Amino acid sequence: MRNRLPELRRERTWSQQQLADVLGVSRQTVISIERGRFDPSLPLAFRLARVFECPIEAIFDDTDFVQE
Repeated sequence: MRNRLPELRRERTWSQQQLADVLGVSRQTVISIERGRFDPSLPLAFRLARVFECPIEAIFDDTDFVQE
C-alpha cells in the first residue's frame, strides 16, 4: 500500500528513529511501512493518524487494492 509517511515525517524534520520512538515500534518497522513492504496494523495506523493529526486516508492510499 502506498503511503505519504516519508513526506509527513520530513515535514516535521523527524528521522525514522524519532518516528519509531514516538510510535513505540522499531526503526525497521517504520522503514518497512514507508517502503510499502509492510501494512501497519489498525491500531498502529490509528497511532500514525494521531501523531500526524490527519485521517488514516490522508496517510495511506489503497487505490492499488483490487477487489475480486
